[in-house]
Amino acid sequence: MDADVVVIGAGALGLSTALHCALAGRSVVVVERHTAGSQASGRAAGLFKSVQADELRTRLARRSITRALSFADWAGVPLPVARSGSFLIARTAQHREYLCRELAQSRSWGADVREASRTEVAGRLSYYRPAGEDFALWCPEDVYIEEPASLIRACLAACRRHGAVVAENEPVTGIPVTGGRAAGVETESRSIAAPVVVDAAGGWVRQVAGLAGARVPVAPVRHQLLITEPTTQVDPADAIARVVDAAVYLRPARGGLMVGGFEPGPLPVDPEQEPSSFSTDDVPLDLGVLRKLAGQVSAEAPAADSTPVAVHRGGLFTMSPDGRFVAGPVPDLPGLWVASGCNGSGFSSSLAIGEALAAWITSGTPSPGMTALSPGRFGPLTDDMLVSRGLWQYAHYYDPVGADPSATGN
Repeated sequence: MDADVVVIGAGALGLSTALHCALAGRSVVVVERHTAGSQASGRAAGLFKSVQADELRTRLARRSITRALSFADWAGVPLPVARSGSFLIARTAQHREYLCRELAQSRSWGADVREASRTEVAGRLSYYRPAGEDFALWCPEDVYIEEPASLIRACLAACRRHGAVVAENEPVTGIPVTGGRAAGVETESRSIAAPVVVDAAGGWVRQVAGLAGARVPVAPVRHQLLITEPTTQVDPADAIARVVDAAVYLRPARGGLMVGGFEPGPLPVDPEQEPSSFSTDDVPLDLGVLRKLAGQVSAEAPAADSTPVAVHRGGLFTMSPDGRFVAGPVPDLPGLWVASGCNGSGFSSSLAIGEALAAWITSGTPSPGMTALSPGRFGPLTDDMLVSRGLWQYAHYYDPVGADPSATGN
C-alpha cells in the first residue's frame, strides 16, 4: 500500500494533521498501535485557553478555538463545544503582577481578555467564592470539550469522510530510510511507502523517531486530574477557573467538578524504560497529589476537596526544554516530520497545529512563525538535561518567573 502521507499516532495531533492533509487532497494513512485517542488525548481536560505565553502560541490557541467552534462547517462532522469562557485568578501579589502582564501582552496579540470584578466571578462561578482580595481576568473566548473523546471521534469520522485511512491496533515496527529519506513505515502486518512520515506518537514519539535513527527533544511527564461525583455546588453552565498561584484548573464535568493541576514535583515516565506492552493505562497515578492541589483551593472551591471522587485519570505530557511545541521537519532526515511537545496544550491546540503542519507539508512553505517550533531548534542535549528541563517547564506552568534560564531555544 502506498500513500502521500503516513501519520503515526491517532491522538488529537495525529488525527488533526491527517485530516488537514486529506482536506488538501493528499492520500493519508494513520497507523495507531492501540485505538484512536486511547492514550493521552482521551484522558485530557478538554480545556481551550486563549491566553498563552507568546504571540505564536496565542495565535495557534485562538485559531484552534475557532476551528473547534466551526468544526462541522469545515470538517463536515458535528463537534459539541461548551462556550463557557474562563477566569484566570491570582491570590498573591506576585501572581497578580503576572496576570497584569498576561493581560497587556495577550490583548496586544488580539486576545479578548479583560479584568473581572468579584461580582463577575461570583456570577459565573457557582463553585468558586473568592476568600480574599483575588485578582481575576475574564477570557470570554475560552471553551472546553466536555468529553475529550468526542474530539477524537469527530476527527476520526472526518478523516474517513475525507478519504483518510485510519488503521487501529497496528503497531509500527520500522521506518525505512532510502537515499537518506524517510520512505514510509513498516507495521507488524505490512509496509506502507510514503514520502512523508509524521511522528505523532505522543509519549512514544522518541521511540518512534528512533526507528529511523532520529531524535526528538521531549520528555514524557505524568499529568493527572479527577472528576468529583455530581454535586449541587456546580452549575453545568459555570465557566472554567484557573487559580494560577495554586497551579490548579477547575471546570464542570459530568455533573461534578473537574480538578486538575501541575504538581511541583512532577513524575517523569519514559516508556522506553518500560516493557513493550506499556500503555497509558500503566502510568502510575497518585490521588494524594490531586488531594493536595485541591486542598490549596478548598476555601474558595470546597467541592474540589470535599466531594467524593468519581474519576481519577492521568496521561503523559510531552514536555520540551523551552515549553513550546515541537512541530515540523526533523533536521538531517528529509521526509520525517514531528507533531509533539504538547506541554499541556497539545489537545487544545491540535486543530491549529495540524492545520499549520499540513499546510507546511503540502505546500513546502511554513506558516508564519512555525519554524520557531522546529525540532532542530535545540542544541545537543543529554537525556538527563531533557528530563530536568521538561520537569522544570511542567512544575512552572503558571509561574511568574518565566522561562527556565538554563533552557536552550528561541
